[in-house]
Amino acid sequence: MTAVGILGGTFNPPHLAHLVCASEARDQLSLERVVLVPTGVPPHKPMEQEPGPMHRLQMCRLAVEGRREWLEVSSIEIDREGPSFTVDTLRQIHATQPGDELTFIVGGDVAWTLPSWREPEAILGLASLAVAERVGVRRDELHSRLAGMAGAERIGYIDVPRLDISSSALRRRVGEGRPLDYLVADAVADYIEQWRLYR
Repeated sequence: MTAVGILGGTFNPPHLAHLVCASEARDQLSLERVVLVPTGVPPHKPMEQEPGPMHRLQMCRLAVEGRREWLEVSSIEIDREGPSFTVDTLRQIHATQPGDELTFIVGGDVAWTLPSWREPEAILGLASLAVAERVGVRRDELHSRLAGMAGAERIGYIDVPRLDISSSALRRRVGEGRPLDYLVADAVADYIEQWRLYR
Protein backbone atom coordinates (compact mmCIF):
# COMPACT_ATOMS: atom_id res chain seq x y z
CA MET A 1 0.00 0.00 0.00
CA THR A 2 1.38 3.39 -1.03
CA ALA A 3 0.64 6.51 1.02
CA VAL A 4 -0.17 9.28 -1.47
CA GLY A 5 -1.01 12.92 -0.78
CA ILE A 6 -3.29 14.78 -3.19
CA LEU A 7 -2.84 18.55 -3.26
CA GLY A 8 -5.53 20.13 -5.41
CA GLY A 9 -6.03 23.73 -6.40
CA THR A 10 -6.29 26.14 -9.28
CA PHE A 11 -2.51 26.77 -9.16
CA ASN A 12 -3.05 30.08 -10.93
CA PRO A 13 -0.05 30.31 -10.74
CA PRO A 14 1.64 27.63 -8.57
CA HIS A 15 4.01 29.23 -6.06
CA LEU A 16 6.55 28.27 -3.43
CA ALA A 17 4.00 28.09 -0.60
CA HIS A 18 2.30 25.26 -2.51
CA LEU A 19 5.60 23.38 -2.66
CA VAL A 20 6.33 23.98 1.03
CA CYS A 21 2.88 22.64 1.89
CA ALA A 22 3.53 19.52 -0.19
CA SER A 23 6.90 19.01 1.48
CA GLU A 24 5.55 19.44 5.01
CA ALA A 25 2.66 17.06 4.32
CA ARG A 26 5.07 14.44 3.05
CA ASP A 27 7.35 14.82 6.07
CA GLN A 28 4.70 14.97 8.78
CA LEU A 29 2.41 12.27 7.35
CA SER A 30 5.14 9.93 6.01
CA LEU A 31 3.74 10.10 2.49
CA GLU A 32 5.62 8.34 -0.29
CA ARG A 33 4.32 10.67 -3.00
CA VAL A 34 2.52 13.99 -3.24
CA VAL A 35 0.59 14.78 -6.41
CA LEU A 36 -0.40 18.29 -7.48
CA VAL A 37 -3.81 18.17 -9.17
CA PRO A 38 -4.70 21.42 -10.96
CA THR A 39 -8.43 22.02 -11.23
CA GLY A 40 -10.00 21.72 -14.65
CA VAL A 41 -13.22 23.69 -14.19
CA PRO A 42 -13.77 25.07 -10.67
CA PRO A 43 -17.28 23.97 -9.60
CA HIS A 44 -18.16 26.87 -7.30
CA LYS A 45 -17.01 30.10 -8.94
CA PRO A 46 -15.34 31.27 -12.14
CA MET A 47 -11.58 31.57 -12.01
CA GLU A 48 -10.11 35.06 -12.10
CA GLN A 49 -7.65 35.80 -14.92
CA GLU A 50 -7.81 32.22 -16.16
CA PRO A 51 -4.93 31.67 -18.61
CA GLY A 52 -6.38 28.27 -19.54
CA PRO A 53 -6.03 24.86 -17.89
CA MET A 54 -3.15 23.77 -20.11
CA HIS A 55 -1.08 26.79 -19.06
CA ARG A 56 -1.77 26.04 -15.38
CA LEU A 57 -0.89 22.38 -15.89
CA GLN A 58 2.39 23.28 -17.60
CA MET A 59 3.28 25.74 -14.83
CA CYS A 60 2.73 22.98 -12.26
CA ARG A 61 5.02 20.67 -14.23
CA LEU A 62 7.68 23.37 -14.38
CA ALA A 63 7.30 24.06 -10.65
CA VAL A 64 8.17 20.47 -9.71
CA GLU A 65 10.69 19.80 -12.48
CA GLY A 66 14.01 18.55 -11.21
CA ARG A 67 12.99 18.96 -7.57
CA ARG A 68 12.08 15.69 -5.90
CA GLU A 69 11.17 12.26 -7.22
CA TRP A 70 8.27 12.15 -4.75
CA LEU A 71 6.55 15.24 -6.17
CA GLU A 72 4.33 14.74 -9.23
CA VAL A 73 1.63 16.47 -11.28
CA SER A 74 -1.60 14.87 -12.52
CA SER A 75 -3.85 16.14 -15.31
CA ILE A 76 -6.77 13.99 -14.11
CA GLU A 77 -9.16 16.93 -13.55
CA ILE A 78 -8.12 18.80 -16.68
CA ASP A 79 -8.60 15.66 -18.78
CA ARG A 80 -12.11 15.08 -17.40
CA GLU A 81 -14.98 17.10 -18.88
CA GLY A 82 -17.26 19.20 -16.70
CA PRO A 83 -16.76 20.71 -13.22
CA SER A 84 -13.87 19.33 -11.15
CA PHE A 85 -15.51 17.78 -8.09
CA THR A 86 -13.08 16.33 -5.56
CA VAL A 87 -15.23 13.27 -4.91
CA ASP A 88 -15.09 12.34 -8.61
CA THR A 89 -11.32 12.78 -8.66
CA LEU A 90 -10.80 10.58 -5.61
CA ARG A 91 -13.09 7.89 -7.03
CA GLN A 92 -11.18 7.94 -10.30
CA ILE A 93 -7.83 7.62 -8.49
CA HIS A 94 -9.19 4.72 -6.41
CA ALA A 95 -10.40 2.98 -9.57
CA THR A 96 -6.99 3.21 -11.25
CA GLN A 97 -4.80 2.80 -8.14
CA PRO A 98 -6.90 0.76 -5.68
CA GLY A 99 -3.93 -0.07 -3.46
CA ASP A 100 -3.06 3.55 -2.64
CA GLU A 101 -3.93 5.09 0.71
CA LEU A 102 -5.00 8.65 -0.12
CA THR A 103 -4.69 11.84 1.91
CA PHE A 104 -6.34 14.96 0.54
CA ILE A 105 -4.41 18.08 1.57
CA VAL A 106 -6.26 21.38 2.02
CA GLY A 107 -5.81 24.74 3.71
CA GLY A 108 -7.88 25.57 6.76
CA ASP A 109 -9.96 28.08 4.83
CA VAL A 110 -10.86 25.42 2.26
CA ALA A 111 -11.55 22.79 4.96
CA TRP A 112 -14.05 25.21 6.53
CA THR A 113 -16.20 24.93 3.37
CA LEU A 114 -16.11 21.10 3.26
CA PRO A 115 -19.77 20.63 4.34
CA SER A 116 -20.89 22.50 1.21
CA TRP A 117 -18.90 20.29 -1.18
CA ARG A 118 -20.48 17.57 -3.30
CA GLU A 119 -20.72 14.39 -1.17
CA PRO A 120 -18.37 15.56 1.61
CA GLU A 121 -18.80 12.40 3.67
CA ALA A 122 -17.98 10.27 0.63
CA ILE A 123 -14.76 12.29 0.32
CA LEU A 124 -13.84 11.33 3.90
CA GLY A 125 -14.59 7.71 3.05
CA LEU A 126 -12.19 7.82 0.11
CA ALA A 127 -9.32 9.76 1.71
CA SER A 128 -8.03 11.13 4.96
CA LEU A 129 -8.12 14.92 5.16
CA ALA A 130 -4.93 16.76 6.13
CA VAL A 131 -5.62 20.39 7.02
CA ALA A 132 -2.72 22.80 6.56
CA GLU A 133 -3.77 25.60 8.85
CA ARG A 134 -3.85 29.19 7.68
CA VAL A 135 -4.31 32.45 9.52
CA GLY A 136 -7.91 33.05 10.58
CA VAL A 137 -9.05 29.46 11.04
CA ARG A 138 -8.47 27.89 14.44
CA ARG A 139 -8.32 24.13 14.92
CA ASP A 140 -10.93 24.02 17.68
CA GLU A 141 -13.43 26.00 15.61
CA LEU A 142 -12.79 23.87 12.56
CA HIS A 143 -13.04 20.67 14.62
CA SER A 144 -16.41 21.77 16.01
CA ARG A 145 -17.68 22.62 12.55
CA LEU A 146 -16.73 19.24 11.02
CA ALA A 147 -17.14 16.93 14.04
CA GLY A 148 -20.68 15.84 13.13
CA MET A 149 -19.72 14.50 9.71
CA ALA A 150 -19.34 10.77 9.10
CA GLY A 151 -15.61 10.15 8.73
CA ALA A 152 -14.61 13.18 10.83
CA GLU A 153 -12.12 10.99 12.66
CA ARG A 154 -10.10 10.92 9.42
CA ILE A 155 -9.44 14.68 9.62
CA GLY A 156 -5.98 15.63 10.88
CA TYR A 157 -3.70 18.65 10.83
CA ILE A 158 -0.26 19.57 9.59
CA ASP A 159 1.79 22.56 10.63
CA VAL A 160 3.01 24.61 7.70
CA PRO A 161 5.31 27.64 7.94
CA ARG A 162 3.43 30.89 7.40
CA LEU A 163 4.35 32.09 3.93
CA ASP A 164 2.21 35.04 2.94
CA ILE A 165 2.08 34.22 -0.77
CA SER A 166 -1.17 34.02 -2.70
CA SER A 167 -1.81 33.39 -6.36
CA SER A 168 -4.08 36.45 -6.58
CA ALA A 169 -1.31 38.69 -5.21
CA LEU A 170 1.15 37.21 -7.71
CA ARG A 171 -1.22 37.92 -10.58
CA ARG A 172 -1.48 41.52 -9.40
CA ARG A 173 2.33 41.79 -9.24
CA VAL A 174 2.61 40.62 -12.83
CA GLY A 175 -0.06 43.09 -13.90
CA GLU A 176 1.93 45.87 -12.21
CA GLY A 177 5.15 44.79 -13.92
CA ARG A 178 6.76 43.66 -10.65
CA PRO A 179 9.06 40.62 -10.35
CA LEU A 180 8.14 37.16 -9.06
CA ASP A 181 11.68 36.33 -7.92
CA TYR A 182 11.76 33.90 -4.95
CA LEU A 183 7.94 33.65 -4.95
CA VAL A 184 7.58 31.08 -7.74
CA ALA A 185 10.04 28.64 -9.30
CA ASP A 186 12.31 30.39 -11.82
CA ALA A 187 10.93 28.25 -14.64
CA VAL A 188 7.37 29.33 -13.74
CA ALA A 189 8.37 33.02 -13.77
CA ASP A 190 10.03 32.54 -17.16
CA TYR A 191 6.92 30.80 -18.52
CA ILE A 192 4.63 33.59 -17.31
CA GLU A 193 6.91 36.10 -19.01
CA GLN A 194 7.19 34.07 -22.21
CA TRP A 195 3.41 33.72 -22.63
CA ARG A 196 2.65 37.18 -21.18
CA LEU A 197 0.16 35.69 -18.73
CA TYR A 198 -1.79 37.87 -16.26
CA ARG A 199 -1.13 41.09 -18.17
